[in-house]
Amino acid sequence: MNIAGSTALVTGANRGLGARLVTELLGAGASRVYATARNPHTIDPQVCSDPRVRTLALDITDQASVDAAAKAATDVTLLVNNAGVLGFGSALDGDLDLFGRDMTTNYVGTLRVTRAFVPVLAANAPAAVANVLTLIALAPVLPMAGYCASKAAAHSITQALRAELRGRGIEVIGAYPGGIDTDMLAGIEADKAAPEIVAGRIVAGIAAGETVVWPDDTSAHAGTVYVTDPLRLEQMLAS
Repeated sequence: MNIAGSTALVTGANRGLGARLVTELLGAGASRVYATARNPHTIDPQVCSDPRVRTLALDITDQASVDAAAKAATDVTLLVNNAGVLGFGSALDGDLDLFGRDMTTNYVGTLRVTRAFVPVLAANAPAAVANVLTLIALAPVLPMAGYCASKAAAHSITQALRAELRGRGIEVIGAYPGGIDTDMLAGIEADKAAPEIVAGRIVAGIAAGETVVWPDDTSAHAGTVYVTDPLRLEQMLAS
């Protein structure tokens, strides 16, 4: 995927990794980036200051909002599904309503946005969809069981989309970061990568035509384990 001259849309661009993805796409030569959020007024003013940025309201859990965004952004060639939520709780004790919220947002929401934009991307092909997943989509950590399951579902649908969109001029990329130093993991004691590093490696991976992107040192190491011995990764993360 050639980032230079592309038109990208980033969901969940109001802060954290999403805001950094907008910045990195601009740095890689994107001609326009739609920075989207449920409330576009919450998007970092520094992100919006570049004349190539267009802010757009987009709630990935609301079909009408998604349809309106797809109707407004008909020039998109790169869709970056980044928006998501994280609820804490173990498989046996976690709040099922919270688990449902994560599934509705992280899995169904990602699919909803992708479905809406596939006609746009096909019309503007060559194009790409990049789904920001997580390392723990591949093996769970116990206190985030519902979140991990929602991202595992998103990982699976990423694979299904890759097969369905093959031959339509649309690449499908999965990015699997480890912990990122953003508000989502504030207060959690763990190794966390800087969001600008993760964003930069995701954009570089898209530009390089990588199907799977391990965008930080932790995920790169764990990805090697996963490829050779998935059960070992499960045991590592469970401990």
